[in-house]
Amino acid sequence: MKNLYNYLRSIGLSLFLILFVTVPIIYYLGVFSQDEGMRFENFSYFTSDAPVSFSDLDKELFTQRAAQKLDLGVVSENLYIMLNLNDVNGILRDSVYIIELSNPAFREVQLVRFDSNGQLAFTETAGTLASGSNPLKNPNPFFEIKHTEALSSHFVFRIKADVPIAFDIAISPEASFFQNYSLRLIIISTYFGIMIALFLYNLILYFSVKDGVYLYYCFYILFIALAQLSLSGYSYFFLFEDAFLYEISIIGFTTVSSIFVIPFIQLFLKTDVYVPKYNKYLYLIPAAYIVILIFRVFGYVELSYSLTNLNGLILAVCFFSIGIIAARKGYRSAYFFLLAWTFLLFGLVVFIMHNLRIIDLGSYANFPLLAGTAIEALLLSFALADKINILKKEKEREQLDKLEAVKENERLIKEQNLYLEDMVKSRTEELEMTLKNLQNTQTQLVNQEKMASLGQLTAGIAHEINNPINFVSSNISPLKRDLKDILELMEIYREKGREEFNEESKSEIEEMEEDIELDYLIEEVEQLLNGMEDGAKRTVEIVRGLKLFSRVDEQDVKKVDLHDGLDSTLILLNSNMSGKIKLTKNYGSIPQVECLAGKINQVFMNIISNAIHALSDHPVEGREPELTIATSLENGRVVIKIQDNGPGMPPHVRDKIFEPFFTTKAVGKGTGLGLSIVYTIIENHKGTIKVESEEQVGTTFIIDLPINQN
Repeated sequence: MKNLYNYLRSIGLSLFLILFVTVPIIYYLGVFSQDEGMRFENFSYFTSDAPVSFSDLDKELFTQRAAQKLDLGVVSENLYIMLNLNDVNGILRDSVYIIELSNPAFREVQLVRFDSNGQLAFTETAGTLASGSNPLKNPNPFFEIKHTEALSSHFVFRIKADVPIAFDIAISPEASFFQNYSLRLIIISTYFGIMIALFLYNLILYFSVKDGVYLYYCFYILFIALAQLSLSGYSYFFLFEDAFLYEISIIGFTTVSSIFVIPFIQLFLKTDVYVPKYNKYLYLIPAAYIVILIFRVFGYVELSYSLTNLNGLILAVCFFSIGIIAARKGYRSAYFFLLAWTFLLFGLVVFIMHNLRIIDLGSYANFPLLAGTAIEALLLSFALADKINILKKEKEREQLDKLEAVKENERLIKEQNLYLEDMVKSRTEELEMTLKNLQNTQTQLVNQEKMASLGQLTAGIAHEINNPINFVSSNISPLKRDLKDILELMEIYREKGREEFNEESKSEIEEMEEDIELDYLIEEVEQLLNGMEDGAKRTVEIVRGLKLFSRVDEQDVKKVDLHDGLDSTLILLNSNMSGKIKLTKNYGSIPQVECLAGKINQVFMNIISNAIHALSDHPVEGREPELTIATSLENGRVVIKIQDNGPGMPPHVRDKIFEPFFTTKAVGKGTGLGLSIVYTIIENHKGTIKVESEEQVGTTFIIDLPINQN
């Protein structure tokens, strides 16, 4: 059902885009074709192997008739056509008109005018072999005439061509002709400019990404554009105005474009994956075009044009079938391809409808094909740009997979270290080399989740230290009491000794006391015991801070005191601040907050650690580094502000700090994931985090958390 919805949505979007593009085009053509002029609706003609003298032309020779358009296929003889100006309504006497034949490939078109007595008045020649007859560079043969009483309303065209004869004849006032000529020139120039721009754009992309699909595509659109210029007649002026080269180019450019389009389609639609059985047979299409081109070069004109139409139909069916198969299998780029070719075929259908006289596009008959190929080229360029995004996402996904693998390796290494502690000394050198190699390959990826594992690590350390330090701290008091009793006993012995011992014994005892410095020894023992007691108390405080920070046993949402989390974080970071950074705590009265305590502590650790680094690594001259932490209750939510008076951040850095992989630290010192993880944790707690920063003033992180998660 989901696939059906996606197909219907794609079809609907395609139809919308077709209407969005084609309706303005049809309106545009309708507006500008109103001034195109008038067309001859009736033709009288005959053909002759040998040229017929114009003085011998008789109306009786013109026995064949045609309406609206003349389509005779390939005619090797001379074609003679008679027209009557009186058949066209609105022709004014003594006005200048332009007659234009809508086929740019005619080699020779000769206009013959007669006077009112039926005598030859003058002749004029145009066509690809008529040198200098076309100063305007207009591809279609055209003639300037004037309808006067001195000249007959009947006139004759003699046509010689080596291409299929299919054309109509229009007559328009001189001003209208030049207006339409200028408009057609603008359209063809714009079209070719777009195609050249796409050619250069994709060529640059090829040199940037070194992907062959861009190279094949840029040459495909170049030669398909040249093929369209040949169909419109403009390539004649680029080919040294050589009639034979121009006639060959109509099929030649199409053949060259097919040579590039096949490898492009293979790479773009991954035919080796989606249609592997037919992948190698696609090269039969350009091979067939090459054979057709050979036929055309050797004079098999009608056969070559017929085979070109057939081969084009086969190519369209093959490409559409491959695109549909790839799209059905979920290949995203196939949708772009089908949409692009839909526009191209739509332009072709409109062109055919014009030829069948279902619609009338006038002298803009080739415009739908130009628009179709231009839109196809643009959409395929968008698809190739989208391919870069797909490759980027695949690379990011691959990096995430590597990250997960590294995290798993880190977990396994830690577990193994617990079991291999007894072997550490014997294998220290080997393990150091192994760890060094791992660190070289894992530095940037392992650090990305170091805060996630800090809670587990601190909890383990706290647990391992807790038992022995409890033993020490609990035994210090009995030891002091016992030593006190022993010292009291020694004092009694000394007092009794002074009374009962003889002078010699007293002398020996006093000498012994002086040797060992008994009074100093007693004072030193007391100082040592006091130092041991203070150290044990400090260690117990650190262990408590570690356990409170890690919260490893709290995997569910519980109400916790955020002040405890802040204090435990500050205890762990105390060595980085002591004596260097002034700490100010403005704790307000806040309730306990429902949260994952370990995750929230990770947020505090990341932000405070970054503030300490900023204050230490980039001190502001003449200013004492200061870190201020404030808490408050605002509108039923708890607000935590962590502020430093460090160097601050410029706007372009401040706007990106929560983006993954963005870091301002040197290579190897930061992964760019710390604040991204912080943002995700706060978001998962239904809170908000924002940053306020000004250069040379400082930075403030503001965390807003709800009291309850429900």
